[in-house]
Amino acid sequence: MPGPAVLRPYDPDWPVRAARLLSAAERALAPLEVVDALEHIGSTSVPGLAAKDYVDLQVRVRELPEPGGDFDEALASIGFVPAVGARPDSPGVHRDVPRGSEVVPDELWCKRLFVHDVDGPRAAILHVRSSASPWARYTVWFRDWLRAHPAARDRYASFKAGAAAEHAGDADFDDYTRAKAAFFDEVQEQFEAWGRSR
Repeated sequence: MPGPAVLRPYDPDWPVRAARLLSAAERALAPLEVVDALEHIGSTSVPGLAAKDYVDLQVRVRELPEPGGDFDEALASIGFVPAVGARPDSPGVHRDVPRGSEVVPDELWCKRLFVHDVDGPRAAILHVRSSASPWARYTVWFRDWLRAHPAARDRYASFKAGAAAEHAGDADFDDYTRAKAAFFDEVQEQFEAWGRSR
């Protein structure tokens, strides 16, 4: 995924694209009997929020699959391939940055990342996380919190626009992704408390 982060106005086709890909993933992975949930996450899942034109999807699994096995083969059959990241230290490719109030074993921050049609009209990023991963919950709580709080959504939109402008000349969007951590630092307690109360 080369090039800087380019944000586009909210596109009502994003949830349609996400639903199509999630349905395909559900069918492909069903024989393995490892999936607990499949979800549309990230900015493309929040109506009214500008985003990069990649739908973010999440699969929660009982145990994180090893590379190169049946799980990878099932996803390859519908066009998802393992991501390697733009750099060796690209954020969020092999593990999530620990955050939030939960203290969990270190391995629960590990994840797998897959990409689909990177430069095409069906571009997607698939995050595979253990169902016990705090991030598996945070992504859903954050999505739903933004949907329920338009003022927070608009603050996030403004923050992202500033970060994208600051990193417009970058060769990839790794530093843009890192910059967004400042917003999460600001709102983590709010959306986490909101998510736990539901």
